Amino acid sequence: MTTAHPSDRSSADRDDHRYAETALQKAALISEIVFLVVGLAGFIPGLTTNYSELSFAGHDSGALLLGIFQVSVLHNLVHLLYGVAGLAFARSRKGSRNFLIFGGIIYAVIWVYGLFFSGDHPANFVPVNSADNWLHLFLAVAMILLGIFLSPRMPRVDRPMARG
Repeated sequence: MTTAHPSDRSSADRDDHRYAETALQKAALISEIVFLVVGLAGFIPGLTTNYSELSFAGHDSGALLLGIFQVSVLHNLVHLLYGVAGLAFARSRKGSRNFLIFGGIIYAVIWVYGLFFSGDHPANFVPVNSADNWLHLFLAVAMILLGIFLSPRMPRVDRPMARG
């Protein structure tokens, strides 16, 4: 009995577990690195203005990443965890696709959350401001589109029509 060598399978049949093999994996990897950098930057005085006003969570955090985006320790930790978790997903095409699409959906939900609970609203525990809302909308659209349009096209399967 002979078994096929894994390299004999077509690229559509295997799911490579190496970073940046495909454009989809590269897009996921780049986004994950950006999340890690942003999460770290939120803890760096100078990159984060009003750093002394950085609170753990809540709308009262006065710290602004790049002087624009409202951040807190929780907000920064979420970015870091999102980036770390995403690194695991970037090892496969399917994981990269799922990370981009479902991550984009999560950002769409955060955008909607921010529309209703930004500013001084007591439920604004992340916290988010208007600049964050626009960024979350951009991330949602960009991630979902990248996940969809960079995904490998599956061969079409023609199914016989049902006879009635």
